[in-house]
Amino acid sequence: MSDLINLLPTYERNSIVLNEILSVESDALIERDLTIEDLEKQLSINTATWALDIYEKALNIKTDLSKSYEDRRSVIKSKYRGSGKVDRDLIKLVVDSYTNGDIDVQFDGSIIIKFNNIIGTPPNINDVYNSVEDISPCHLNIVYQFAYLLIRDIHQIMTLNELENQTLDKFAFGGDR
Repeated sequence: MSDLINLLPTYERNSIVLNEILSVESDALIERDLTIEDLEKQLSINTATWALDIYEKALNIKTDLSKSYEDRRSVIKSKYRGSGKVDRDLIKLVVDSYTNGDIDVQFDGSIIIKFNNIIGTPPNINDVYNSVEDISPCHLNIVYQFAYLLIRDIHQIMTLNELENQTLDKFAFGGDR
């Protein structure tokens, strides 16, 4: 508000009427700026919140409000990326949108997707499965390879006493899908 008052001639700066009007106007301008800023955030998948519903509807993705914004954004990005000729680069691009990780993709009669820097399965692996199945030719089998913490590797990261204090859910279970 002080910016608006400073624009007035000095003899009007003490007017109660003008001060009240400018106060209301200032609040309205601040609200307008915040609304515009929020709308601009919705235009990018990386910063969208309430507009994720709109992106999901446009891409025929079932909205799952139990997922985090990041997981929902990953599904949207994957769907946008998952068009075109299916090759190693496209599959890598789609899976990377979920994992932000180091993966390798190979074609050897099957599509082999190897997760290199994630121990166990990524938290949103079901979304990865669904997206890869959506873009892959149906005649190709899809094999997922995960990295696991092996007993021979444990001594490098923890002592036996530290290991005994861990719960089983700390370690990954699973395998090829």
